Amino acid sequence: MAKNVEWTEEARADVRRIGRAAAMRILEGLARILFTEEGDVKLLEGTDPKEYRLRVGDYRIRFHDLGDSLQILSVRHRREVYR
Repeated sequence: MAKNVEWTEEARADVRRIGRAAAMRILEGLARILFTEEGDVKLLEGTDPKEYRLRVGDYRIRFHDLGDSLQILSVRHRREVYR
């Protein structure tokens, strides 16, 4: 069963700043996790509520798993995401 995706305004702006090819890979990675639950996902330590990251190449997608949906918080290059 697929989950819904909710984007924050910050995450939408992040995707707009990324090149088209990288943005398409990111969206494909999100689709893969939504439909198959496969992907490089890690629970981030010290976050409340629980926050996860999905690794897609050099980009990291930070999100909350809300059960029936994912709330995308940010999409950033790996050198910027944890600052």
